Amino acid sequence: MTIRLYDTSARQIRDFSPLKPGCVSIYLCGATVQAAPHIGHIRSGLNFDIMRRWFEYRGYDVTFIRNVTDIDDKIITKSGEQGRPWWAIGYENERAFNDGYDALGCLPPSYEPRATGHVTEMVEMMRGLIERGHAYESEGNVYFDVRSFPDYLELSNQELDNLLQPSGEGETGKRDPRDFAMWKAAKPGEPTWETPWGRGRPGWHLECSAMAHKYLGSAFDIHGGGLDLIFPHHENEIAQAKAFGDEFAKYWVHNAWVTMSGEKMSKSLGNSVLVSEMVKQWRPVVLRYYLGTPHYRSMIEYSEEALREAESAFGRIEGFVQRVTEMAGGVVEPAAEVPPAFAEAMDDDLGVPQALAVVHTTVRQGNSALAADDKEAAVARLAEVRAMLGVLGLDPLDPAWAVEGDRGEDLHGVVDTLVGLVLQQREAARGRKDWATADAIRDQLNQSGLVIEDGPQGPRWTLGPR
Repeated sequence: MTIRLYDTSARQIRDFSPLKPGCVSIYLCGATVQAAPHIGHIRSGLNFDIMRRWFEYRGYDVTFIRNVTDIDDKIITKSGEQGRPWWAIGYENERAFNDGYDALGCLPPSYEPRATGHVTEMVEMMRGLIERGHAYESEGNVYFDVRSFPDYLELSNQELDNLLQPSGEGETGKRDPRDFAMWKAAKPGEPTWETPWGRGRPGWHLECSAMAHKYLGSAFDIHGGGLDLIFPHHENEIAQAKAFGDEFAKYWVHNAWVTMSGEKMSKSLGNSVLVSEMVKQWRPVVLRYYLGTPHYRSMIEYSEEALREAESAFGRIEGFVQRVTEMAGGVVEPAAEVPPAFAEAMDDDLGVPQALAVVHTTVRQGNSALAADDKEAAVARLAEVRAMLGVLGLDPLDPAWAVEGDRGEDLHGVVDTLVGLVLQQREAARGRKDWATADAIRDQLNQSGLVIEDGPQGPRWTLGPR
């Protein structure tokens, strides 16, 4: 089945047809590194990580670019507020973003270019746009003339006459208030670079057009980002790139937000939940399950209750994987192919919720096989489950999740021995039909946060949900 994606520019789901057979090129607008990431920031990277993994499963060679915006108005403002160099703030937060991506199991991008490393490419693009009559210099600024590009605002489906273009401080000399800045004239205390039009610094939108052109060429398959980037950022990227002569992106894919009380999670609203703090409270694999399993175009309303539900749901999957692995006496390798229903769901606009339903159904079938002491069927279901979880980046046996958080993973062997002694006492009580003592031991273990399950191979314990 052909992979199908919702294309924002077409406002419909389209069959995916790559520009180059067997290859997929993706440009994702990455971090603006003025502060450490909250889980809303990381959701975008995680959603496109799943997209990348699915393309690779389907046999495509994927080139995945995720940029870093390390110079913009917000970073400069933070520099002034904190009395620190702008580059120190940017680098510190870039590392925090990468720590967040790594913690949640995102594969590293093919390339991760920084805006400040591509001023030469930006100057080249501006020079070409001025020569073609799409841009002009004024008072040291360089602006894009939006009226020179007839297809402007087609992505966001707006009318130019009704447009209110966000404008930054010091953007003087515009011919039309709706024109946007590609280059900003030097101001005291700000970082600057030399150009034919004087010293200054890049505008936000120019950076991505120039970097996409350098790393993916004049045409590439998919441009991604959050819904909030459709206007003005992506609209302005398109105008610059196409006016320069690029075909630019063939498909536009946007992920929805993580919200709190119905509002987009945002530092400016004071409602952000930092990834660095969340991974102290929750296992990173549970956070990945929570953020990655809703459909990428669906809003996620943040709540601790929803996280606990995600923890419980993943725990059921993890428990099945552990039980069959123990019964098999060793690691069961993932199946070569995922079940057809899972593949059909993923092919249909990355339908992760429907694909996850297949995972849970297979887990239930595997548990039934365990209860019936059908080792062959249980092992077959585990192989399928591992294949599906591998695509989603959620396989509990993946080395990425081998040591997580601070929930006592290093003491697992010690706890296992101690709990084993208690379970021996429980089994002895059951053997002499002292059900009251056996039940009391189980209840005490449950109160301590352990879940006791009786199976054909005897009792086993797991950590229960918080």
